[in-house]
Amino acid sequence: MIENAHTTTLQNVARGLLGTFMVVAGTGHLTFARQEFQAQVPDFVPLSKDTVVLQSGVVEIGLGLALLTLKGKHRVRMGLGLAVFYALVFPGNVHQYTHHISAFGLDTDAKRLGRLFFQPVLMGWALWSTGALSALKRKQ
Repeated sequence: MIENAHTTTLQNVARGLLGTFMVVAGTGHLTFARQEFQAQVPDFVPLSKDTVVLQSGVVEIGLGLALLTLKGKHRVRMGLGLAVFYALVFPGNVHQYTHHISAFGLDTDAKRLGRLFFQPVLMGWALWSTGALSALKRKQ
């Protein structure tokens, strides 16, 4: 059973920033950064790259809006869901690195490698800012 989690002002601000980032990134999938996001879709994905980018953009907008609006145990679930989402899109970041794809200012292997290490930070940010991390600790 997932419990409610109290969050601090700092966590609330961090969650607001992450939610806004997700809405902007999702909008980018649908509009101004669509081609750059397509370059990150691994070849093994069985859908067209454009379909994947459009669908993930809609999901990112939804996740961002949920981060900005959900309360209580729903917010905790959202944090868990967003962390899973970040894990699911990680192969795209690996694909960008292993295929030397320049996008979003990541124009060197060193920058692309650094981006790989940022994914766990995003996962932790999602878990911490929603109170999911403390809810999981209490559950143990």
